[in-house]
Amino acid sequence: MTGPSLRQKLRSELETAPETRRFGSGWFAGTIGFLLAVGCLFLSVCRAFPGIFVTPQLSLAFAQAWFSSALIAAMAVAFGLALVNLALRPNRILGLAAMAVTLLAGLIAQLNPVETSGAGLYFGLDFFVLNVVLTGLLFVPLERLSPLKREQRLFRTEWREDLFYYFVSSLMVQVLTFLAMAPSNAVMATTAWASFRAMVFALPMVVQVALIMVFTDFVQYWLHRAFHRVPALWRFHAVHHSTTHLDWVSGLRTHPADGALLAPPFVLLIAAGFDPAFPGVLAVVQIVTGLFLHANVRWRWRLLHRIVITPEFHHWHHADEPAARDTNYSTFLPLWDLVFGTYRMPRHRRPQRYGIAEPMPSGLVHQLRYPLRDLPPVRRVVRQGLRHPVRSARRLSVSVRRGARQLWASARRPTRAFVHSDV
Repeated sequence: MTGPSLRQKLRSELETAPETRRFGSGWFAGTIGFLLAVGCLFLSVCRAFPGIFVTPQLSLAFAQAWFSSALIAAMAVAFGLALVNLALRPNRILGLAAMAVTLLAGLIAQLNPVETSGAGLYFGLDFFVLNVVLTGLLFVPLERLSPLKREQRLFRTEWREDLFYYFVSSLMVQVLTFLAMAPSNAVMATTAWASFRAMVFALPMVVQVALIMVFTDFVQYWLHRAFHRVPALWRFHAVHHSTTHLDWVSGLRTHPADGALLAPPFVLLIAAGFDPAFPGVLAVVQIVTGLFLHANVRWRWRLLHRIVITPEFHHWHHADEPAARDTNYSTFLPLWDLVFGTYRMPRHRRPQRYGIAEPMPSGLVHQLRYPLRDLPPVRRVVRQGLRHPVRSARRLSVSVRRGARQLWASARRPTRAFVHSDV
């Protein structure tokens, strides 16, 4: 009978009970050292293979002398924290793992950068490390200083799945960017809106930003509402809502197809002639804001409730309560929920539980496959289409009409506003 694997030992130590990881126990040193060592390993891989794992916007930084010095310093800190863990903690798995990963990162860092062919394909490993470090440094202290649920730990249930969603989406940043830009490029190439685009581009920066904010929030309100009310779309969005613990990491749990919710407004904005830099910056702001809205913080900010959305606003959107379902769809401005009757902000209480009523499998692979459950294999669909093209066309037409009716019903369905009620 075999014992627990190295992965299981690491997970068990990271998720250990709070009373066994107090300051001075060596747990914090081991955890920070291990995470820092993993970051150094990823950055060493990026430095050794810049043409594969580095985004063009960050490629110059990896060639600078200060980057090598900073990487060596980070590895030294990780190794030092590993030694502290070994000295203070009986369970030394984090310290030993941190030392091993640091040594591997040091060996890879000695490699000369490998020049690759100019195929233009890359995976944003550096983008993942930079985002996790920056957002972690921002949100982890906030959640520790002012937690809504004090008993909730950083390494809580399914934290690995949520972080891995972010890892996959970061590696695919080039593909996702291409998919978002390709439709707008196609529209610009096939339409004669030169004068209109020039007029839009000439608008003052403040006006462009204001129009982009309002337009994006309006479109995404209705797209978000459709993802909740249309069953075929809810299959994908349910993955995001399946988490039963809200914190900044849970905001990363998004099915790739669900990410299409962000694309249409930006496609239209770029095609209409807005400066491409503004939608790009807005996309980054929207990602960071989305993480903050999921954060485990207790701030209420009641004076802002009807002006901008807050973590409490979005927590009600994730609440697993009948009265809270189909509410609070907005991304920036609660105006649209107020206008269309989907606003909910009870005055004297907070959500008690999160998640969805339907069962969601655990594990990244099973969750990615979840929206495709009960669907026939692609091979069978193609074979039936070739054998019975007329019948298949009729079925497709019925499905399209059903989807159109569901979209229309999601827009017309009467909803009830819960404005600062105690219901």
